[in-house]
Amino acid sequence: MPPEGQRRLRLRFSKAGKVRFTSHRDVARLWERALRRSRLPVAYSQGFAPHPLVSFGLALPTGCESWGEYLDVRLGPAGAEEIPLPELPAALSPMLPEGIEVEAAAVVPEAEGSLQQEVASCDWELEVLGVPGEQLQERVERMLAAPVLTVRRERKGRQTEDDIRPAILALSVTSSQGHLRAALATHPRGVRPNDLVSALGTDAVTGRACRTHQWIERDGARFEPLTASGLGTGRDAPQHARKAFPHVRDRVHPDPGGSPPGGSGER
Repeated sequence: MPPEGQRRLRLRFSKAGKVRFTSHRDVARLWERALRRSRLPVAYSQGFAPHPLVSFGLALPTGCESWGEYLDVRLGPAGAEEIPLPELPAALSPMLPEGIEVEAAAVVPEAEGSLQQEVASCDWELEVLGVPGEQLQERVERMLAAPVLTVRRERKGRQTEDDIRPAILALSVTSSQGHLRAALATHPRGVRPNDLVSALGTDAVTGRACRTHQWIERDGARFEPLTASGLGTGRDAPQHARKAFPHVRDRVHPDPGGSPPGGSGER
């Protein structure tokens, strides 16, 4: 149980554009820096090297975009009740690199499990290159009819063979230009877009990939960890957000020739 008075704040954000090439670990560092700048009452661990109590959901593969990523932030008792949640997305977005937008914020009950445990499946929009449009539908049908789909993938530096068929909940072709929609289970082991596309054939190559939804399934119902509120998603924080967070500095756009998204340059 967390110490008395602590609250858990859940944030939903999108990741699109060039910042998709930033790794999950680097995105975590970006968030830690943004939270420090925000002066939110973030709780820290105890010990010799305290760190902010932040937990992320399922790691997004490097190079993929997403319309709905999540992280949980443990807040200390000081000021936790006074945070204006509707204004928080607009205040936090300018502190993050271009392409990462905070969409919603809410305090979640302590009874909620961790994002890693709760999310049971994800929806994806995928672009497949190298396979003619008339063949893609046939290959998808063969995949869905197959009892076993074995792919080779690397795990801890070793090549292994895994059957990904049980994790493919749904798969369909959405356009003749090689676009797929997939629903993939996350437990007991998730399937990355590259794994799925590799099962289409050696000539299939993953183009753009976007995780559109993450789903929690409980008591026969399916819902997202936090729905997008539509408030405060613009890059320029509105005046009411700036008044609520007067310490938020005006966004400084980097020099086009400077550090890439996720680099060490201050945003």
